Amino acid sequence: MPRILRLVCGILSVLLSCLATWFSPNAQASGTLPDDAYIWQRKWTPEVTEAMRVSADLVRGWHVLAAEYVKTGGGYRWAHVLPDWRALAAARQPVVAVFRIDGQIAQWDDAQFIASIAATLQTWREHGVMPAGVEIDYDCGTARLAAYAGFLRALKPALDPAMRLSITALPTWLGSADLDDLLASNDEAVLQLHAVMNPAQGLFDPDRAYPWMTQFAQRTHKPWRVALPSYGTRVTWNAEGRIVAIESEHSALYPGGIAHELIAAPKTLGAFVARLDREPPRGLIGIAWFRLPTSADARAWSLPTWRAVLSRVELSEHIDVLARPEESAGLAAAGPAQATNAASGSGVSAKRGMGALYDVLLSSTGNVDAELPGIVRISGACSAADGINGYTLAYDAKGMSLRRTHRGLLRAGTQINIGWLRCSADQKSGITFHVES
Repeated sequence: MPRILRLVCGILSVLLSCLATWFSPNAQASGTLPDDAYIWQRKWTPEVTEAMRVSADLVRGWHVLAAEYVKTGGGYRWAHVLPDWRALAAARQPVVAVFRIDGQIAQWDDAQFIASIAATLQTWREHGVMPAGVEIDYDCGTARLAAYAGFLRALKPALDPAMRLSITALPTWLGSADLDDLLASNDEAVLQLHAVMNPAQGLFDPDRAYPWMTQFAQRTHKPWRVALPSYGTRVTWNAEGRIVAIESEHSALYPGGIAHELIAAPKTLGAFVARLDREPPRGLIGIAWFRLPTSADARAWSLPTWRAVLSRVELSEHIDVLARPEESAGLAAAGPAQATNAASGSGVSAKRGMGALYDVLLSSTGNVDAELPGIVRISGACSAADGINGYTLAYDAKGMSLRRTHRGLLRAGTQINIGWLRCSADQKSGITFHVES
């Protein structure tokens, strides 16, 4: 009888555990990895708090930027972030306080850093926020890994015993013999797979990412997560080919140079996540998305796209091209700085010519943000045209087209005006468009 009772109790225990998981408000769909999110905004606005609120049902935990050690003037100092204390204190998910250290810093006073981190954590507690862990984000070169491991070993005993210590890790560290000691000095790691190579090679490469994860799994015996991008960035090079500005949350306001928009395509990330759900490398316990999108973050995914990707629903991106009759609004949109039209003179004078005027609109009708088409070809009896909002007019052997100058995403459910046409008054039904990526 005792043996039977033990068996029954064991079965009940398993069932209760399963029920707790199924009915947990943050439980993930069966067979999917849990999703965390980085709140990396230096300034907490109402949009950040609202994005946190509407995403809470999909997020397991928050990785919140607490402070960063950065260069200011002639030296370095800790710059602290003032979060929405009430929102963090009310969060039902675990909160990890992240401390970022400029990767160019070669050395620091360990005792001073530990004291600064402890003081910041105390401030959080005084505001009712009890961090579940501390994460150090230090993108240093491999020559610094041994010293970095020593710092982590000194930091760990200074933390509350219930706190987990984690770090962000780079694929470039995989060739270092010191990586094993570094990974052994903390409880958890987050392997960063975005913006880790030359920006000219893009923001995220799924063909490189999975092999890096496989190698990382062979080097660590601790649980780990993978950081994936949900944002875009603009990189500017000067005439000598050096990177002079990287814009993401804030504009760098660099004059001139050659700029390129780097994007994290939702469908590309969705397909990669599906593979991770099916074939998670050994030790992988979740995904940490960088960064939490907000309605005011122009280079991050839209919130509907963010929810679609995290919910693992089928992703559909689609852009329609429309010709809309236009009377005067397009004239103001073109402005005097538009490029000259080869057939009809300046953009403004061409718009004042004879014929019907149409705006060319792109409309995103899928459930995720769609990449802007590279070329929109135009056919019809149109005598003049011009591009706006990142598109320019071009002619080739195939005729007239509007061509994209920079990559970007058109948010789901939105429209953008990319140009205008002047065509014969009876030609609206005869205007057709052909999209090329």
